[in-house]
Parts: sequence; C-alpha cells; structure tokens
Amino acid sequence: MRQKKQPRPTPGSLRMRKTLSMPALLQRVRAGFADIPDPRKKAKLNHPLPDVLMSALAMFSLKDPSLLAFDELRHDPTRLHNLRTLYGIEKPPCDTYMRSTLDPIDSDTLRPIFRTLHQELQKQGILESYRFMGKFLVSLDGTGYYSSSSIRCPECCQRQHKNGQTEFYHQLLGAAIVHPDSPTVLPLFPEVITRQDGQNKNDCEYHASTRLIPALCQSFPRREMIVLQDALACNGPHIQRLIDAGLSFIITCKPKPNSVLLKQVLDGLGDGQTQDVEYVNDKGRRYGYRFRNAVPLNATHKALKVNYVEYWEEKPGGKTFLYACVSDLPVNAENVADIVRAGRARWKIENETFNTLKNQGYHLEHNFGHGRQHLSSVFACLMMLAFLLDQIQQACCRYFQEARKEFGAKTRLWERIRAHFMLSHIHSWESLYAAIIWKTDAAQRPAWHDSG
Repeated sequence: MRQKKQPRPTPGSLRMRKTLSMPALLQRVRAGFADIPDPRKKAKLNHPLPDVLMSALAMFSLKDPSLLAFDELRHDPTRLHNLRTLYGIEKPPCDTYMRSTLDPIDSDTLRPIFRTLHQELQKQGILESYRFMGKFLVSLDGTGYYSSSSIRCPECCQRQHKNGQTEFYHQLLGAAIVHPDSPTVLPLFPEVITRQDGQNKNDCEYHASTRLIPALCQSFPRREMIVLQDALACNGPHIQRLIDAGLSFIITCKPKPNSVLLKQVLDGLGDGQTQDVEYVNDKGRRYGYRFRNAVPLNATHKALKVNYVEYWEEKPGGKTFLYACVSDLPVNAENVADIVRAGRARWKIENETFNTLKNQGYHLEHNFGHGRQHLSSVFACLMMLAFLLDQIQQACCRYFQEARKEFGAKTRLWERIRAHFMLSHIHSWESLYAAIIWKTDAAQRPAWHDSG
C-alpha cells in the first residue's frame, strides 16, 4: 500500500535546535580549532589558524571540487559575505597560504573536535536511538584516498608494480557508529595509514587499528561498543586486543573447510552443542542460522574461544547467500538474528561513508594538496569532519531534512546550496535552507523569525 506523502511544513513551524544546529556546531568546531597549537613562529600573522582551518572545512562543507575553486571565493564580495555570515571567516587565505599553514599540523590534533561533537550528541539524547543490543555498533574499515606515481611526501606508503613503476599512496582507517535500520552514520575520528616516523615498512590497516582502538577507548571511556570488522581482522592477536580493551566484537569469518573452528562447529551437530534452525520468509524462500558458543578460533590460538554464527539464505536462481562471523557475544536462538543484522551493518561504513565521500560530492579521492609533511592527512580528516557535520544535520535538523526531500540525489542538494552561496547574500543558515524549501530569498531573514 502506497504511503501518503507528508505535507510540507509551513514557514514558521520549524525551529533551529540551539545546540545541534549548523551555527552552534560550527561555533564548537571553531573553538576546537582555537585550541590547536599554531606551528607558525611569526609575530604577526595575516590569517589566524582558526580562520585557515575553518576555510578548509568550508571548502569541504560546500563540496568545492578543488582548492582552486574555493580560492575564487576570495575575489567575490558575495562569497566573502557568505563565508563571514555562515562560517565566521573574516579573511580566507589563498590556496598557497592554506597549504603551507596546514602542512605542519598533526592530523591527530583534530580528534578532540570529533569527541566534542559526539559528546553533544550524547548529551542531547541523539545517540540513544543508535543503540543496538544495548550497545553502539562501531564499524571499522580502511580505504584509499590518494595515489600518484610522481607526487610523494615522507608519510607516503609505496608499492612496486611489476612494470617497475612505484606508486605512492595514502589510506585511512575509518570508524563510524552505525545502526542496521538507519541510513545515517556518525563517523568518529579516523586513523591515517601513513609511513610512520623511523619506519621503513609500509603502514597498514592492521597496524592502524592498534593505534585507533586505544584512542577510541580513551576518548569515549564510558561508551559500550561492539566493533564490526571484515575477515582481515579475524586473527588471534587482534581479537585478543579487543578483549583486553573491554570491547565486544562481531567480525566476519571465512573458515577453511578443514579448520579447527569449522570442524568443532560441525561435530557439535551430533552432540547438540551446535544449533541449526531454519525458517521460510514471506516470499517463500528458506533461510536459517547455525551457531555454537566457545569454539577455538584456529589451530594456533586454541585457547582463544569465540562464538561462531552462520547465516544462509536462498536467492533467486538457486544460489545461496552465506554470511559467517565470530563474536564474544553469547549466541542463542533469541538473539542470533540480531547478531547477524549487527554484523552485516558493517557494510555501512563502506556504502554510507566511503562511497558517499568518493561519489556523492565530497571528492575524497581528489588531491586538494599533498604537501611535504601532513597536509594530505589533515585534508582527509577535515573532510571527514565536514561529513560528520552533514550527518548530524541529516539526523537532527528539520530544516536540512526538508531541504533534502526536495532532491533525489544528495549531489543536487549540494549544487543548490553552492548556487545560493555564489549568487545571494545569505543572512543565515536558516534563511539558506528556507530558500531551498520554500523558494524564498536567501538574502533575507525569514519573516517568521522575528515574530517567533
């Protein structure tokens, strides 16, 4: 049965949230930028560091395709006005100045800002809707965002191809709070995968996780988390590290037919320690679960016991979909379906996070500037911060939600925002969203604002 289309709210019926509106969030971000040590030694600086950082954040917030495109803002009175009213930037720097200023900054100094925004989400009760099985699902995964055969920096990892060509690249390990029923993810601060000081070998996703997991525990000590990861993380040392950190986990597993784990699971079918349940869905297709608690992870780590879950489902054409995972969560017939749903939500960091950043207007894989020290990593973290701000708006801001309904693809919303930004003197974020929703003048304060 087709759902009735909800009526559009009338002007004056929406209000900006005081603490989770875009203006309030940007104020918190700027305050966090002010706490970052300025590496510059000059007594008089043309641009304060918060202005430079806010300019880079505005570039990613506006979805500018390049630093050069953003640099054009400095020469247009309308755009300068809008940078001031929306982002609080008095004097944006040129592209060269931005690159040279941000290059020496350690990307880890941006982490407290992510923590501040998440603390506000928790304080306002928004995070409670993300609880699943009583905890928060945190999906971890790596992705690449830069590669070149010629441009490099000391932090670049490198790989040698068979044709003799050397490729220089950067990656990051992302983390995001996800929920099986929500399309909105809430990214945490990422860990950049770069060549570490004094190391000759490449950094990798595994080593990055040894840094990110303790950092997340330290930043969010009271947040009960279930870590979701792919099969690369299904190894003894990593699982033991999660256990020692007090974290629960659901990790994709691909056991070999002759593995110790799978042998015990199959042997348990005879003595009742492995349970096998089967159902039929509303389309008449069969699906089921197989699970057993306290089985050894592998022959090398027999003392490390995990709980194994297997889910299968018939697909059209006679094919069978299979998903398997290991977890520390005790499995029974009542919660096995939820464990599978939670484990499969791991894909949201790939689909709703990395895919969005690469293909829906953020331009993650574009080289905004490489630098000689940390510039590439700083830009990647600032882009993730801009993405977090957008996701908070998508979860909390009625203005943003209504503006989003006007367009099928997010990229079209970004285009409309950029069009208003370039052509109109915008009074506020509220008037910008109102111009999109009700086709009003973005240059004016909404008429209902003063009367309310």
